[in-house]
Amino acid sequence: MTAPAVLKFGGSTFPGVDAYAELAAALGRRAAQDRRPMAVVVSAMPGETEKLRARLHEANPQPEEASVAGLLTLADTVSAHLLASALHRIGVTATVLAGHQQGLVTDSTFMWAKVESLDAAPLRRALEDHQVVIVPGGQAADRYGRPTWLGKNSSDLSAVLVAAAVGAHECEVHSDVDGIYSADPHAISGARLLREVTYDTASLMSLYGAKVLHRRSVRTARQHGIKLVCRHNRAPFTAGTVISGDGAPASGIVLNTRSQVLGYDTEAQADLAHSVFHTEGVDTVRLEDGPHLVVVGGYLDINRFQRLHDLPEARVLGIPVTEITGTRATTHIAADAEHARQLAQKLHDALPTPVSETRPR
Repeated sequence: MTAPAVLKFGGSTFPGVDAYAELAAALGRRAAQDRRPMAVVVSAMPGETEKLRARLHEANPQPEEASVAGLLTLADTVSAHLLASALHRIGVTATVLAGHQQGLVTDSTFMWAKVESLDAAPLRRALEDHQVVIVPGGQAADRYGRPTWLGKNSSDLSAVLVAAAVGAHECEVHSDVDGIYSADPHAISGARLLREVTYDTASLMSLYGAKVLHRRSVRTARQHGIKLVCRHNRAPFTAGTVISGDGAPASGIVLNTRSQVLGYDTEAQADLAHSVFHTEGVDTVRLEDGPHLVVVGGYLDINRFQRLHDLPEARVLGIPVTEITGTRATTHIAADAEHARQLAQKLHDALPTPVSETRPR
């Protein structure tokens, strides 16, 4: 079988139910043109996961992780079946493979699960029988068949794992931006599209909180030699950044106002906290200029987490702003969100402008 096309569509692709019909029509045209099957990974519609989270917390303010993993991933399953139904309506054969049907086996941590093995047979069989196989993002199962979750924003990782399983050399990642920019174009004026980026640079940007591809997805793509092509999620699905081993070194500024810098009394306390956060699957960066730790992304009740794990009390020092140059990162600390934005703009204005970078339209 010819290697299928592997495509991922983020949640912003589906602002409403009508969007599934629009995407189905585009996939139908591509299926007729390429004459090869497609594996399509999809995320939930915006807000659907949080609705399920709110219901769960009404039932139990401190739910067990197995219930969180089992319930929250259903939002992506709903999205997958809506797309499958839209494809059926226009005569395109499609099926959905949920986490327990993919052959993807993880450990039993339930949240932020780690992949242990991947059996390609279920995906390959489905692709032989259907034009489109749809995979809900972020889903897997442990060896007992219980639902597990690969972590927040892990649909990218699902797509790369699918590409590895079916022997694809390229994975197309569709989102509301067409690639990686030298800074967040919604916050920093003059942000430039980076046409080519190395795996290492993309991974580093993600580590420090840039809203780019999931860091584990980039690492997995490098491991399997899969090129990542970032595309816009609206027709004509313009390609922007290509991430590969051949990409050029790039410079950029990472600003994520949800991230926080924590200060501890000693280096040992900061090391301990970093270890615990990492073990629990929370993205953190241990800074080198003191007992400081960056907690990335802000999707965590830090005080509750520290109490739960009996960690030393930490002071919130501010918001990190990080300069990335190739594989080197330098982090500054701003007092609040507005000062962080001003600092990020100042640092971005001072960046050199390589010829290979272009300004967004």
